[in-house]
Amino acid sequence: MITQNDFSLSGSDGKLIIGDITFDDKNPNTPIVLFVHGFKGFKDWGAHNLVARYFAANGYRYIKFNLSHSGVPAEHPADVTDLESFANNTVSKELFDVNAVLDFIEKAYGKDAEVNLIGHSRGGGLAIIEASNDLRIKKLITWSAISAFDSLWKKEQESDWKKNGKIFVTNARTKEQMPLHVALLEDFERNNEALNIMEAAKRISIPWLIVQGDDDVNVPYENAQKLADANPNSRLIKIEGANHVYGASHPYKSETLPPHLFKVCEKVLIFLSE
Repeated sequence: MITQNDFSLSGSDGKLIIGDITFDDKNPNTPIVLFVHGFKGFKDWGAHNLVARYFAANGYRYIKFNLSHSGVPAEHPADVTDLESFANNTVSKELFDVNAVLDFIEKAYGKDAEVNLIGHSRGGGLAIIEASNDLRIKKLITWSAISAFDSLWKKEQESDWKKNGKIFVTNARTKEQMPLHVALLEDFERNNEALNIMEAAKRISIPWLIVQGDDDVNVPYENAQKLADANPNSRLIKIEGANHVYGASHPYKSETLPPHLFKVCEKVLIFLSE
């Protein structure tokens, strides 16, 4: 039977990381897939739970979590409503959280647990940085990954951002204006070297599958090509006609995966079994 257990642990600034583990209770000792969500995303967004069930049904323990400053509180898991936390986020805080979850996995399943890392969009950028530094990760999979964290804002916003202390991004679904404090920019500038995704991409020495839709308006296909070119050992798979979220949406009402996302999951499954 497919089971989902919740967990929580202390993340960056002592804020809570809420996560869940989806697995088939008939297979207790299965390899792990750890999923990292993207900017304005969260663990229960769209079809993420269906993806978790897919991998659990195919012999994996699927772990996903909300980054501590994702702005999704435990009591409202279906949307970004804690705008203060969201505004105070930085890339370094997110990497702290990813590390905290990897520590939790090591404690729960032992040093020899097989951990495969999937990151989507900005989470793909985090996954590339983490996989370039952390020997606990066996395989890396990125979905629509960014190649630079500063691609999430416009260069011409930076001087106003420094002057006013914040900028706003729009929640595409609710049309709400979401603040981002200048700490995000300052952290990126201060840790420029450590947060350089393209340099980290060159250092990836484990098997790496790069997945990208060719109809992605958020992260263009050339981006995936750039990441693949940076690391000759990586493998790039184009999903024809797929958008940034592979046909998912939020809320997602269907009981079956969108066709593009199903294809992505199939490709990842083949890659993991090699």
